[in-house]
Amino acid sequence: MGISRLPKASLLDTALFAGAVFLPTFAKGPIIRRPRVVALVERFRLDDRAVDAVCRIHSRNPEGPLLLRLPLRHQALILAPGHVDTVLNMSPDPFSPASAEKRAALTHFQPNNVLISTGPIRSVRRALQEQVLDTDHPIHLLADAFLPVVREEMDELLATAAERGELIWKDFLAAWYRVVRRVVFGDHARDDSELTDMIVQLRRNGNWAFLRPQQKKLRAKFLARITEELARAEEGSLASVMAARAPRFEGAAPAEQVPQWLFAFDPAGMATFRALAVLATHPEARSRARQELHDDGSSRSFLPYLRSCVLEALRLWPTTPLILRQTTRPVEWEDGMMPAKCGVLIFAPYFHRDERNLPRAHQFAPERWLDDDGGDSDGWPLVPFSDGPVVCPGKQLVLLLTSAALAQLIDRTDLHLTSRHRLDPQGRLPGTLDNYSLRFAPSPRGEG
Repeated sequence: MGISRLPKASLLDTALFAGAVFLPTFAKGPIIRRPRVVALVERFRLDDRAVDAVCRIHSRNPEGPLLLRLPLRHQALILAPGHVDTVLNMSPDPFSPASAEKRAALTHFQPNNVLISTGPIRSVRRALQEQVLDTDHPIHLLADAFLPVVREEMDELLATAAERGELIWKDFLAAWYRVVRRVVFGDHARDDSELTDMIVQLRRNGNWAFLRPQQKKLRAKFLARITEELARAEEGSLASVMAARAPRFEGAAPAEQVPQWLFAFDPAGMATFRALAVLATHPEARSRARQELHDDGSSRSFLPYLRSCVLEALRLWPTTPLILRQTTRPVEWEDGMMPAKCGVLIFAPYFHRDERNLPRAHQFAPERWLDDDGGDSDGWPLVPFSDGPVVCPGKQLVLLLTSAALAQLIDRTDLHLTSRHRLDPQGRLPGTLDNYSLRFAPSPRGEG
């Protein structure tokens, strides 16, 4: 007797998922955000409604995974927390991160990146990434070079904000990109906005995945520029580590691993600015963060509470809401067989905001990420950087830089949120926080 396939969603539930989850996520921009759409999603609370929609689907289909009724392609929705662990812990085989959708989007600017590689060559590229990004260590081997860069750029940002009387996203992003270019390529690249402008354009094309032709000339020019940067490899930069390690890994395509860093640091900046907004409106969290700075003996290279603030901002407002996988072969589950080449969808906000199982699901609670306070909410799937063998290799480096940026911004400055956002420490935080419209009024600490 053959093994049956997984249960199928009804047409109604498939339409509900497509309309409430997929369309708003696609409209916001899966590769680079569209600010106007983010504002509309926030205004109409579409991300809150997406979580509610998946909750209703789960209530009608308590087991899962659930095959959606879609033409042309199998897609399975993960609904149980234990199944999230299964998928992420069994990646890249049989659950490959190189899904068809991800390949179509990322090929626009990094066609040979580890994220969309398979087989032995993926292992080669992953090993190189882990060595350069120092994946296994919370303090990167070049932290002593990186942290002064963060301090300098954040101090300049604060000086600009003091002069103008306002801190806005546009100014923060410009400062953040200066940090990114100096960290990745060295001080000489500080003002080379042309390089980051190219990847912004290519990422905009990537938003359309299959639906827009690739700009191959622009991509070739962009990758040639990165190759030149790796050749000059300024000491104390990620490029210098890449240049030193890459010759050991045949087929690693080092130039095509670098765009992912530039890509990933963009949402890291979004998370930092959102965390800043929450700290500006949550006095107890801000006080604890400042106490950590006062007691710090690591020269700000390891700030567990501020790192937790970034993680909590990413939990509340994931920059990768849909985690995608694709089966490399048929996979048997308790309730049936998942076919080969089946897309697998994990909607992270559903688990991150599950008030039935997660304490303070809609509030800012950084302590949930600290080992001495329980750590990761006792195994519940909170996955802002994914998890398992294909967890983001730059997780620790991102937390190093973002926590250092927050430290510099809050240490001697009071930032008062002046935009329309209401972030009540005791109330329910919104499902969307539009970082593009956040505004702060700065003042020297204690004078506000």
